[in-house]
Amino acid sequence: MNELDKRKREIEERIQAACDRAGRERSSVQVIAVTKSISTERTEEVVRAGYVQLGENRPEGLMEKGSHFPEQSVEWHFIGNVQSRRVKDILPHAQVIHSLQTMSVAKQIENRAERVIDCFVQVNTSEEDSKSGLAIDEVKPFIEQLQSFERLRVVGLMTMAPFTEDEAIIRQTFRTLATLQREIEALQLQHAPCHFLSMGMSNDFEIAIEEGATHIRIGTALVGSESGGSL
Repeated sequence: MNELDKRKREIEERIQAACDRAGRERSSVQVIAVTKSISTERTEEVVRAGYVQLGENRPEGLMEKGSHFPEQSVEWHFIGNVQSRRVKDILPHAQVIHSLQTMSVAKQIENRAERVIDCFVQVNTSEEDSKSGLAIDEVKPFIEQLQSFERLRVVGLMTMAPFTEDEAIIRQTFRTLATLQREIEALQLQHAPCHFLSMGMSNDFEIAIEEGATHIRIGTALVGSESGGSL
């Protein structure tokens, strides 16, 4: 068993245990394998291991790897901060954007996309100054402003928890997002079905699953890094 297989087995066991605690089916949680720290060649090994939803946080990384894989073989998620001027570079490769938070980016997507782009609206549920994302009370008005957009669909909300060992703080951050997601979903907006929750990374994905995450973003803990030797 190689190093990737070992990591995959460990991560999958932890996901299953968290699902069991929450009374959820394993199939309700999508793993986004974050490949930002590894090469295209190493990414090929991740895909062969069965992970076809891949995440990049820089346009350069997305452009390089996105051009390498046939579009039907993987689904690329852009998980980093989106700058308006880089939307044109992201769109040809990303099927999903996890960090929509400005109207300028939304307009760029609407004007440049050749297909409907699924987006998560990023929310700063921890209210940290260092975190990106809309304030909680800004989310509904922002989504309502997108009603006329035809090439952008709000499929869910995304957040990042504080980097802390205090589980109660992490859990409350995720719980707040889940509450907001249910409120928006209940509005039954055609342009914003908002069924999904993108939350949880290597250090807190189990808590996120327990609080309702549908998409978890796992990087080095799963895929390793270039400095970590061969997979």
